[in-house]
Amino acid sequence: MEDAVEALARKGPSSAEIADWIRAQIRSNRFVPGQRLVEVDIIRQTGGSRFKVREAYQRLAADGLVEIEEFRGAKVRGASMDEVRQLYRARAALEGLCAADFTERASQADREHLQEIAAAMEECVENERPEEFGRLNAEWHQLLMRGAGNLVIEQVVKRLNTPVHHLLFGTFYRGERLREAARDHRAILAAIMANDPAEAERAMREHVENGLSFLRELDEAVHFHT
Repeated sequence: MEDAVEALARKGPSSAEIADWIRAQIRSNRFVPGQRLVEVDIIRQTGGSRFKVREAYQRLAADGLVEIEEFRGAKVRGASMDEVRQLYRARAALEGLCAADFTERASQADREHLQEIAAAMEECVENERPEEFGRLNAEWHQLLMRGAGNLVIEQVVKRLNTPVHHLLFGTFYRGERLREAARDHRAILAAIMANDPAEAERAMREHVENGLSFLRELDEAVHFHT
């Protein structure tokens, strides 16, 4: 008789795991806004069942990352710059609060871990490794939210981050934007280590708003050349 582990393995990935896989394809620009998600292809690539794939679509639709159309299936959802502006303004407020709360509440271990990630990101800037910088940046922001001790804000910000504007893929952490993000992180970290919650909040708000400014400029440049 097969044991429970083998039986579970035979069931294939969960709907949450399939959703995470699709999300990763979108973030890496392998699935792009407007692209239809062919159910049979997702089943083949993930090993999931038809039911689990459809359940994954529902999860992603709830996050605002895909659209489900009756009789036509699911497709990757895009976002207008006006929607991106609203999302970033909400993020600036919420992540600013988290930076202040982290300053006041985080453990010494969390503070040291934040410094370690920041140092690793600096190396990515020096050695021009934008993909790794992006991964570490996500980890850095998540640590700030967890260390702040506000699970509600962490969950809300995660949802705000999902309907990512198509301009962000593959271009966000390049050149001067990479260096600017690193400078912003240094300012946030300095305020945290100086135990200045008000300055940490201000610096975090500015950091998120700088990201929005970059996306606006990029969007305008794309439209100018098209």
